[in-house]
Amino acid sequence: MRSYTLIAPAKINLYLEILGDRPDGYHELAMVLQSINLTDKINLRSISTDTIRVHCEHPQVPMDKSNLAYRAAALMTAEFPAAFAQYGGVEITIQKQIPIAAGLAGGSTDAAAVLVGLDLLWKLGLTQSELQELAAQLGSDVPFCVAGGTAIATGRGDQLSPLPSLDNLYVVLGKYRSLTVSTPWAYQTYRQQFGSSYVTDTQSLESRARAVHSEAIVKAIIHEDGVEIGQRLHNDLERVVLPEYPQVLQLRQVFQDNGVLGAMMSGSGPTVFGLCESYAQAQQVQQQVRAAIPDPDLDLWLAQLCSTGIQVASSH
Repeated sequence: MRSYTLIAPAKINLYLEILGDRPDGYHELAMVLQSINLTDKINLRSISTDTIRVHCEHPQVPMDKSNLAYRAAALMTAEFPAAFAQYGGVEITIQKQIPIAAGLAGGSTDAAAVLVGLDLLWKLGLTQSELQELAAQLGSDVPFCVAGGTAIATGRGDQLSPLPSLDNLYVVLGKYRSLTVSTPWAYQTYRQQFGSSYVTDTQSLESRARAVHSEAIVKAIIHEDGVEIGQRLHNDLERVVLPEYPQVLQLRQVFQDNGVLGAMMSGSGPTVFGLCESYAQAQQVQQQVRAAIPDPDLDLWLAQLCSTGIQVASSH
């Protein structure tokens, strides 16, 4: 039986602006997304029965149809029934390193890995854009996770424009294990509090989405100016999450107090990251944050920004 092992990187937001409401009920967003080398490992193995099986030792990861990796495999079986009939089912084993419910696209990147892996396992020969079209059916972050790197994302986050990669920078990430923030809650609360400031007509939404390409942070990325990128980090959702979750606010402050290029909450949180210009600085910041907040519930990770999405580690 053939198998593939894939590396699936997490993602952070360097920029998140909520522009307005979309007709499909989602928000119109303008974001800069960034892959980091905090990764899950996904193994896909052909099995002779026509079933999808998911295994994961992490107690919080569901192994049923609610798992996004399972849904990715189910989508592929529905889209490519002849390949499914020819090659049979698949066993998906997830080795989890990306924290759960952390705003780091852990579930989305696992799903992206399943799409890429089944394309290889079933010899479909899909292009990256074809894989991303399938990915958009699973969730807003999944298309980005397929390609990874650094990208501007508009629409509901699925319209992507690549940017030059930033793999010379590092981040320290912090998340309280017992703390989760509901993404729907964050967006709904933002809508309730700030909906009056939304751009409403389609033309204005489109021009505002286009304008993000000339934002200061995008210029800083193009010039690989880490100091400027750190100063230009922006996340609208901090306006509702930080007042509600003082621990997240405090964590962000501690990062800022310890000399990072910039600190911000990623996505809807509760993960906070501090941007660093070197591995040595990131190590130092990690130690300083740990000393300032000795809470055993706080997990800290060190990661490098990376220029790739899903990568094949091995095939058998």
